[in-house]
Amino acid sequence: MSPRLVLVRHGESTWNAEHRLQGQADPSLSEHGREQVSALRAHLEPYHGARAIASDLTRAAETAAILELGAVTWDPRWREIHLGSWSGKRVDELDPGQVASWRRGVLVPPQGEMWPTFQTRVATAIGQLDRSGGDIVVVTHGGCVRAACAHLVGADRLRLAPPANASLTVFELGDPARLQAYGLRPPLPDTPGVW
Repeated sequence: MSPRLVLVRHGESTWNAEHRLQGQADPSLSEHGREQVSALRAHLEPYHGARAIASDLTRAAETAAILELGAVTWDPRWREIHLGSWSGKRVDELDPGQVASWRRGVLVPPQGEMWPTFQTRVATAIGQLDRSGGDIVVVTHGGCVRAACAHLVGADRLRLAPPANASLTVFELGDPARLQAYGLRPPLPDTPGVW
């Protein structure tokens, strides 16, 4: 069987809770985010012993620690897309027309990272994974999950809903790669899951 690439989106951050755009800003997990990640831990048991990689941003590092992944390799290529001057702002504080253009993939926030540059960064990280050692778990961000789907299976990133906080997206790294699951999360009282 081909190795699997398991992408874990970090738990809810304090800025997610406040509906703030994050990008590469570095807020920590909220208390609810820690609960989400704790609930996810049991669902990673099939990947126990897999090599672990994580974004070096705090919310990903805290997620990796709660998941008890063991030795983690920190890789900044798995950081979220940079949102420039929009980082820290709520969507309702921005011009609605600009937000709509951004969501259609037409506009890049001022001083932000262009999608093709971001896509190349994530694709390079995927391309340099050592697939000979079995499954790989990467703790990362929603944009990176969508970029990975676009790179590995040709999904249209604009048609993918953002994966939920503390969710799993799983690929079989065969030739061709196959998407086995997208945005799976365990059920919590306020967030019904699909298991």
